[in-house]
Amino acid sequence: MASEPIAFRPEGDDEATAIGQAERAASRLADVRNAIGHVIHGQDKVVELALVTLLSGGHGLIVGLPGLAKTLLVETLGIVLGLSVNRVQFTPDLLPGDILGSEVLEESASGERRFRFIKGPIFCQLLMADEINRASPRTQSALLQAMQEHHVTIAGTRHGLGEPFHVLATQNPIEQEGTYPLPEAQLDRFLMQIDIRFPDRAAERAMLLATTGATVPRAQPLLAAGELLALQRLVR
Repeated sequence: MASEPIAFRPEGDDEATAIGQAERAASRLADVRNAIGHVIHGQDKVVELALVTLLSGGHGLIVGLPGLAKTLLVETLGIVLGLSVNRVQFTPDLLPGDILGSEVLEESASGERRFRFIKGPIFCQLLMADEINRASPRTQSALLQAMQEHHVTIAGTRHGLGEPFHVLATQNPIEQEGTYPLPEAQLDRFLMQIDIRFPDRAAERAMLLATTGATVPRAQPLLAAGELLALQRLVR
């Protein structure tokens, strides 16, 4: 049976209430880990670190070779935690406006012209920045600034990103040609670097059995964005 949703403890509640909140949160997070584990096999430590990053209100940098389920991990986290997820494939020709959004000039039926802001993919609750080191430093900087400030400014107008807002970026550790390594100051925008290793033989067997049967395991929503925010406040 699923645990009951977490409600943030108001100021002034007694110690017993706080302990009860923490125990329910621990039970709820155990359900979350189990739900993710049905889809992501042999990466329990990676899942734990990713959850720590999100519960701490931060952003994560996931480093691993191709085929180690980086994309699937982010998608599964988004589904289980009840977050809206967008994915951006970073390339050398990607512009800041392709991520943040841009203004377009529209003309009404009466002939009146006005600018309308079209939101970019960053306007979500969980953004996957795939191969972030393939984008130019200018584009990287635009994303990392938004990560820090939780808003974007286009044509002098500020647009908030809402809460929760998290970025999980990925990198391939062996690809160097055509990449732009993140400088130390920008790496500091990430709360944690999460290294994904190859799973062991038992995990590979479980993965094979899970993905070659008549049905493939799918992630199911377990939390909602508001409950994640409550858990973050409880953690703090």
